[in-house]
Amino acid sequence: MALSASTPAQPKGATGCLVLADGTVIWGRGFGAGGAAVGEVCFNTAMTGYQEVMTDPSYAAQIVTFTFPHIGNVGANAEDIESAFQNGVESAVGCVVREDVTEPSNFRSLERFTEWMVAAGKIGLSGVDTRALTRRIRKAGAPNAVIAHDPEGNFDIPALVGRAREWAGLEGMDLASRVSREKSEEWKGGHWTLGAGYGEAGSEKPHVVALDYGSKDNIFRNLVRAGAKVTVVPARASFEEIMELAPDGVFLSNGPGDPAATGEYAVPVIRQLLDADVPIFGICLGHQMLAIAAGAKTIKMHQGHRGANHPVQRVGTGWGETSGLVEITSMNHGFAVDADTLPETVEQTHVSLFDGTNCGIAIKGKRAFGVQYHPEASPGPQDSFYLFEKFVGGLV
Repeated sequence: MALSASTPAQPKGATGCLVLADGTVIWGRGFGAGGAAVGEVCFNTAMTGYQEVMTDPSYAAQIVTFTFPHIGNVGANAEDIESAFQNGVESAVGCVVREDVTEPSNFRSLERFTEWMVAAGKIGLSGVDTRALTRRIRKAGAPNAVIAHDPEGNFDIPALVGRAREWAGLEGMDLASRVSREKSEEWKGGHWTLGAGYGEAGSEKPHVVALDYGSKDNIFRNLVRAGAKVTVVPARASFEEIMELAPDGVFLSNGPGDPAATGEYAVPVIRQLLDADVPIFGICLGHQMLAIAAGAKTIKMHQGHRGANHPVQRVGTGWGETSGLVEITSMNHGFAVDADTLPETVEQTHVSLFDGTNCGIAIKGKRAFGVQYHPEASPGPQDSFYLFEKFVGGLV
């Protein structure tokens, strides 16, 4: 159904809507859970991996517009989940898609995507001109909105507009505390292979302590694949609690929300780890807070980067013959490190070829580095697995 700049009459058969804070109403056909949820509307350009996207805690308080038209066509299964959302871990509140969800056609499917969305408590909206919505986000930025689904088609539009307008938005919001584990645990899962599922972790050394700011499980699997034993600790773990575990290195995970807000409690701990010369590797939110700990600042992006086709180039010193190499990466972030604020003690190591934004840093004189993108993929290309090998290999 067409995107309107006003409040059009409700079309016949419309059982769902997306209501933007400026009053725009986008009608469609609802699926998944019923009800209404507020969040920031973003778009993701990946052609595969919708289930991984919908269970990534980095999407907490966001409504994902998929630019690929056919979402749900391969169903859902128990293996393509990036967080234990059944246990209350937040992730995307809903999604907007072009085509109606069809019967699944994949040998790995265990249930329909629509049924999985109901069980996950997520709201879906189909029949939307997602190209028009994506162009709007690119032009005007990511809006706050409410996504709603009622099988009877009953909606209080003024109330939904009011709810979208009252929501404070992601800037200044700490969401890591809401999606993090509440207690430490030893990670058990290994790398996935077709037919065998997930393997078991087997290493005892080196030992990586991973701070969970809203992590994707595939990150831990790749640390294990690279040869590490992994212990996952809550986002608010103290320096003393981390060091009691005798880490050979510390990993800073991805996560949702404003890095400056989460950094109020996380950055002091990261600085203590840097002062103790503990090797550190950060991804996404972890990368951003590592940069803040080193003296840089972060900024809210106009539209963000979300997809599995983002080109990133290696820059700076230390890459040897591979300097200038381009990796195709998976990304999911609405904030970025402001490269203009990087101090002399920090070297930029990767940049986006889409818009030139910072995608990697290394702290001079320290065994600490981070990247803005997701080298663990899931979904996405696996060009960047070398970063796990670089980190874990340097701990031996």
